[in-house]
Amino acid sequence: MNNPRPKATWSQSKIWGVCQHSQKSKLLSDISARLWFTYRRKFSPIGGTGPSSDAGWGCMLRCGQMMLAQALICRHLGRDWNWERQKEQPKEYQRILQCFLDRKDCCYSIHQMAQMGVGEGKSIGEWFGPNTVAQVLKKLALFDEWNSLAVYVSMDNTVVIEDIKKMCHTLPLSAETAAESPPESLNASTQSKGPSACSPAWKPLLLIVPLRLGINQINPVYVDAFKECFKMPQSLGALGGKPNNAYYFIGFLGDELIFLDPHTTQTFVDTEENGTVDDQTFHCLQPPQRMNILNLDPSVALGFFCKEEKDFDSWCSLVQKEILKENLRMFELVQKHPSHWPPFVPPAKPEVTTTGAEFIDSTEQLEEFDLEEDFEILSI
Repeated sequence: MNNPRPKATWSQSKIWGVCQHSQKSKLLSDISARLWFTYRRKFSPIGGTGPSSDAGWGCMLRCGQMMLAQALICRHLGRDWNWERQKEQPKEYQRILQCFLDRKDCCYSIHQMAQMGVGEGKSIGEWFGPNTVAQVLKKLALFDEWNSLAVYVSMDNTVVIEDIKKMCHTLPLSAETAAESPPESLNASTQSKGPSACSPAWKPLLLIVPLRLGINQINPVYVDAFKECFKMPQSLGALGGKPNNAYYFIGFLGDELIFLDPHTTQTFVDTEENGTVDDQTFHCLQPPQRMNILNLDPSVALGFFCKEEKDFDSWCSLVQKEILKENLRMFELVQKHPSHWPPFVPPAKPEVTTTGAEFIDSTEQLEEFDLEEDFEILSI
């Protein structure tokens, strides 16, 4: 065809321009670099007696895993990292992948997500909506000390800058140590290191914005703003799809959304004797699928990753310029915590006798968490 092709835009775009034949391999490389999580079978029963496959119900959980995995890749390997088949990968990559294996001792496994969903009012084996999976990831991240992410899930279509900065600002280890020392030691250490010694550090941010962009179908007035989000360098894409069919959207081509599809059932893969994981089934080597944006169910969740505070400040500027200019805004960005909301308290790990994935070994241990309202579940 001689007609010019529409522009292809990808979340965290490495390639943004006319999608010509010469760029096809680069586009496919960008797709294959992402971790692709699908239905699996023959893993250990969830909860000991539950399902040993998530086929038919776990697609939104898998999409949540894909979004989070992309954030971890950006955190440890950088936005421009590429995966190559049959090539030895960095140790950080292997460690990221092992966070998502289908075992109860892996922090973001299907086991952990399904059981944490019980605290969100979802039975094991029940389908999740975008907001539910966001709340589950927020709570599981509290037990993940290696990645040390701050996960913020917006409420009432509103992102509060003050709350995010309160959650992400942490004292450096030197400052925390000094704070526990006697006054003499505190004065000596701060004087020797200068005024920047106790300046707050930034905890890498995974920002998830659950939205409902219509009643029964997406309102066309939101389409341009929705696509604009994929252009932002902080973008991780979006969770959404059709009723009871979830997809991980990673970009768009004209009026078509590009997505990774979890609806393929593969056999459980575990670590090998040398401690690594055979990753060949965790990358999509086929061209991604597409769907018209107007066929999207209105319940979605946008994802963004801000490794440093300057990334978040840049994101706020982009939102003010591209999203808040609309008469009917897709979501709001405010500086101060709304006075009519309950006070914001940064989430903290509950006091338990075990840590990490071992914590969620039965649904009885979920009482530490408050039930979050899942206001935007996709419905038939």
